[in-house]
Amino acid sequence: MQTQLAAEFRNTREGEEAEAILRQCVHCGFCLATCPTYLLLGDELDSPRGRIYLMKQVLEGAAVTRKTQLHLDRCLTCRNCETTCPSGVAYGRLFDIGRRIVEERVARAPADKVVRSALRGGLTSPLFKPALALGQSVRALLPAALAAKVPPRSDARAHRWPQREHARKVLLLLGCVQPALMPNINSATARVLDAAGIQTLVADAAGCCGALRTHLGDVAGGLADARRNIDAWWPLVQGLTAQGKVEAIVMNASACGLAVKEYGQALAHDPEYADRAARVSALARDLCELLPALVPALAGKLRGPRTRKLAYHPPCTLQHGQRLAGQVEQGLRALGFEVSLPAESHLCCGSAGTYSLLQPELATQLRERKLAQLAAVEPQAIVSANIGCIQHLQAGTATPVRHWVEVLDEALA
Repeated sequence: MQTQLAAEFRNTREGEEAEAILRQCVHCGFCLATCPTYLLLGDELDSPRGRIYLMKQVLEGAAVTRKTQLHLDRCLTCRNCETTCPSGVAYGRLFDIGRRIVEERVARAPADKVVRSALRGGLTSPLFKPALALGQSVRALLPAALAAKVPPRSDARAHRWPQREHARKVLLLLGCVQPALMPNINSATARVLDAAGIQTLVADAAGCCGALRTHLGDVAGGLADARRNIDAWWPLVQGLTAQGKVEAIVMNASACGLAVKEYGQALAHDPEYADRAARVSALARDLCELLPALVPALAGKLRGPRTRKLAYHPPCTLQHGQRLAGQVEQGLRALGFEVSLPAESHLCCGSAGTYSLLQPELATQLRERKLAQLAAVEPQAIVSANIGCIQHLQAGTATPVRHWVEVLDEALA
């Protein structure tokens, strides 16, 4: 397909990359059947094929309107279309390029700017934890919709970190909101790895993986987050501290795992960080990638009370972004859990980072559709692998929704 990108963009690195992706597009429409927003709205422009058409127009220099921005805003960036596409179109990368250009050319309404700025700064701020604590103290007085987004206070076990040292060591990214919102996920990860003879280390200077800012249009801020994390991790990657050398950088939030695995690509043209970013991405592991090797080490140690009947919701960032479908349920089954993968497991739950806050109507519809499928298997609990999915689903059901590592940790207690 011959594309004539706008003169000011065509010869840039991103322009060449976008043109190469567009050449792959055959417009077959297979992706329509797996696009959550198209299934809800039935609008071609709210499908991957329609959004590619819009982005092609933008990249060719056509006028960019608020309507174009609206259809891009409605995209969850779930990348379901990528695992469906027979041509292997890198929709996610094309979308990142198109969204950045639209963000530059279309001024957002003042209220929208305020909300997005508050999310970029507030969710990654040191003030998030005390603000959440205040919300938890008055949770009973909050409107139902807001109270559903504020989890109850965690118990003491959530802050119990193992103290043993092991020869095998990994780095853990704590995340931006997870330490305050659901701290037990991180400590449960450390306890499970400790039981398997692996020590979990943390670099205090590391923070948000950068995905939050990037997806809110602050690409420079997202790259700054990536560089900060690389700097924080590098001494442990190189074995330059008394703590020794780590064998992997582990993420227990699949959205962070995807972001860190793409550091190498994102910083490939940064002469100062390119090599280190590539090394960090090569060491990045989603926690579920360690699970097959953990099974034999943990199999004889599951003596605690066990929630056996589980419904598993695989996050989009895990199954479509990282292409790790099957790892969690297979590992849990090998350890004796009864795990069901409900119908439509490939569809997004509607969380998608800050999407549930910026597009609440669509996000709620997707959540209700997802919860109906999960409830059909009558589970004792729902498990997932990303804090955003867990929080979003829990807001719509009385069935406990947990990270799979918490269920495993409970069975080890």
